[in-house]
Amino acid sequence: MNTHADPHPPSSLPHGLKPMSGRSFNEPHRTATPLELLYDLTLVVAFGVAGGQAAHLMVDGHVVAAIIGFLFSMFAVCWCWIGHTWFSSGYDTDDWGMRLLTLLQMLGVMVMAAGMPRLFHGLPEGHLDNGVLVAGYVLMRVSLILLWLRAARGDGEKRKMALRMASLLILVQMGWVAMAAADLSLPTVVASYFVLFLLETVGMWWVARHYGPTRWNAHHMAERFGLLAIITFGEGIIGTMAAIQAVAAKQGWTFDVGMIGFAGLTLTVGMWWVYFTVPNAQLLHARPRKLLGWSYMHMVVFAAIAGTGAGLHVAAYLVEGESRLGMVGTVLSIALPVGVYLLMVYAIFVYLAPGRHRLYAGLLTGSGILLALAVGMAAAGISLNACLLVMMLAPWVTVLGYEWRGHRDIDARVAVAETETGGAMH
Repeated sequence: MNTHADPHPPSSLPHGLKPMSGRSFNEPHRTATPLELLYDLTLVVAFGVAGGQAAHLMVDGHVVAAIIGFLFSMFAVCWCWIGHTWFSSGYDTDDWGMRLLTLLQMLGVMVMAAGMPRLFHGLPEGHLDNGVLVAGYVLMRVSLILLWLRAARGDGEKRKMALRMASLLILVQMGWVAMAAADLSLPTVVASYFVLFLLETVGMWWVARHYGPTRWNAHHMAERFGLLAIITFGEGIIGTMAAIQAVAAKQGWTFDVGMIGFAGLTLTVGMWWVYFTVPNAQLLHARPRKLLGWSYMHMVVFAAIAGTGAGLHVAAYLVEGESRLGMVGTVLSIALPVGVYLLMVYAIFVYLAPGRHRLYAGLLTGSGILLALAVGMAAAGISLNACLLVMMLAPWVTVLGYEWRGHRDIDARVAVAETETGGAMH
C-alpha cells in the first residue's frame, strides 16, 4: 500500500508532470476535483441525446430499436466513465498530462453523443450506423490506455497490473475498430459487440483480481458515483421541462402539462432520496472487494435514471398528440425504468450488506404494486394524470420506510461491516 504523506510531489510548474506513484486507499478528505466535475458535465449531453433519441423512436412505434440504441449508448458512455473514475481515484496527479488526457476523455464523450442520432436512425431499418459512436468510444479508451502506461512507469508496485490493463484495452479497441469497419448483419454486429463488452468488463475484473487490487479511495468513489447520479437526475428534470415547454407552446399551460412537470419532479426527488439512503462510502471502505460489482451495477442505475427521463419525454409527446405508442406503452416507458432503478438500488445495498432484508423486500414490493397499478389503470383507460400520480409515489414508499425504521437497520449493518476483521484493509 502506498503511504506517502503527499501524493503530489512538488514541481517547478504549478501543473508540471508528476510521477503517478499512486494514492493511498486511506487518504483522508479525498473528494472530487473541479476537473472531474467538469468532465461529468459532458455526460449530461450524452445522456440527454440518448434519452431524446430513444423517446423519438418510441413515440414512432419503434420500441425495440429505441431500447437497443439506448442501452448500447448508455453502457458505452458509462463504462468509459467508470474506467476513468477508477483510475483517477488512485492516480490523479492534477498535472497537465492528467488534465489534457481528461480533455481527450471529454472529447470522446462529445464525439459519442454526436454519433448517437445516426445510430438510432438506422436501427428501425436493421442498420447499425455506429462508426462515429465507436470512434468516440475508442478515443476515450486511448486516453485511458495512456494513463495506465503512465501509471506503469510511476508505480513500481502496480506496474504489472497497469501494463495488463493497458494491454487489455488495446486488444479490445482493435476489436471495436474491426467491427465498426466490417460490413456485417445487425444480429452479427450486436453479438460481436456483446462479446467485446464482456471481454472488457470480465477482463478488467480478472486483471484487478490477479494483479491488483487497483488503487482507489472508497469515499472518493462513492462521491463520484453519487454526483453522476445527481447530474443524471438533473438531466431528466431539464429534459422534462424542455418537453413540457414544447407542449405548452402549442396547447398553453394546461392542467395536463403541469401534471407532467409535477409528477416528473416529485418522482425524481423521490428517486434521488432513495439513492442516498445507501451508505456506499462506509460499506465500500469496509468491504473493498465489492468495488467491481458495485461499479458494474451502477451502469444499470444510471441507465434507469436516464430512461425515466426519456419516459417522461414520451408522456409529453402523448399529451401533445404526437405519439403512436398509446397510453399503456407510455406508462410502461416510465414505470419500467423506475422499477429497474428501485430494484438495482436495493440490489446494491444487499450486495454490500448481505443478510436478511425483510423490511426492504416489503418496501420494494409496495413500490412494485404501485407501478403495476399505474399500468393497470392505463389499460383500463384511466387518464395519464392519474397514472402519473400513482407512479410518482413508488420511490416514496422506500423514503417513508427508511425514515421510519430503515435508517436504524442500515446504521447497524454499517457497524457490523466496520468491525469485520480486515474490513478496512485494501
